[in-house]
Amino acid sequence: MAKRENYNDLYLFMLVVREGSFTAAAHRLGLAQSGISRAVRELEERLGVQLLVRTTRKLSLTQAGEQLYQTLVSGFDALDTGLATLAYYRNTPSGTVRINASQHAIDKVLLPKLAVFKQRYPDIRLELISESRFVDIITERFDAGVRLGPEVGSGMVAVRISPDMEMAVVGTPDHFRRYGFPHTPADLVAHPCIAYQFGDGSLYAWELNQDGKNITHRPQGQWVFADSYMEAKAARLGLGLAYVPQELIADDLAQGTLIRVLQRYSLRLEGSFLYYPHRKVSPALRAVIDTLKM
Repeated sequence: MAKRENYNDLYLFMLVVREGSFTAAAHRLGLAQSGISRAVRELEERLGVQLLVRTTRKLSLTQAGEQLYQTLVSGFDALDTGLATLAYYRNTPSGTVRINASQHAIDKVLLPKLAVFKQRYPDIRLELISESRFVDIITERFDAGVRLGPEVGSGMVAVRISPDMEMAVVGTPDHFRRYGFPHTPADLVAHPCIAYQFGDGSLYAWELNQDGKNITHRPQGQWVFADSYMEAKAARLGLGLAYVPQELIADDLAQGTLIRVLQRYSLRLEGSFLYYPHRKVSPALRAVIDTLKM
């Protein structure tokens, strides 16, 4: 077992594997390649096992090396997390908060509300990553995610960050001149409709309300997108009807470039919720939560 004074060598070994070569690791650390090579060789001697197979073209791990590498990645990650918690003892929250959300949520909720961080929390780095698919925020190393409605996985906390969202069926004046105006949801079958696709490949069935009952319309048309913004843009181009959040097309409605139909049947969806693992929250994430929550 390596003694405590050899932790530097363990870190060097992990970095060599991660970077793919002694040269890359040396460049990353600003150290001499020969020094890193010697440190790893001495580590192998002390442990009594070969960790790396060195060839002129590339490095490869022995079975012992692979096991040690996995242990080190886990261990150093835990150490980094532990060090990060020292921020609790600082007056000013700092660190990185990584959030997964749709383009819509980033544009309409996160960015406007979190802009105050520029002055209020200059030491916090915000990574707002846009994806339409639902991701496992723990596996993919996000601190939090955003989704519509409070339904999230077990072990998660959900905090409401926006009001209810009104959906709207819209199309261009030319579209309605050609296909007529739908007066009930049943009339939608005569219209090309733009579809929204989830990350798993399934299409969103338009949720509407008729006589107090929830009904659905499965969009039939030529165009499918995984982003509400692109659905709205396609509708502006006259490619069909779109069912999108009303706030995305408010300007179009005001200018008359899009016309809204079936308003009495359209749904109000629960707003956006920030969700995060049910565990001790870093001061940086706490600052984000407190700024976003309604």
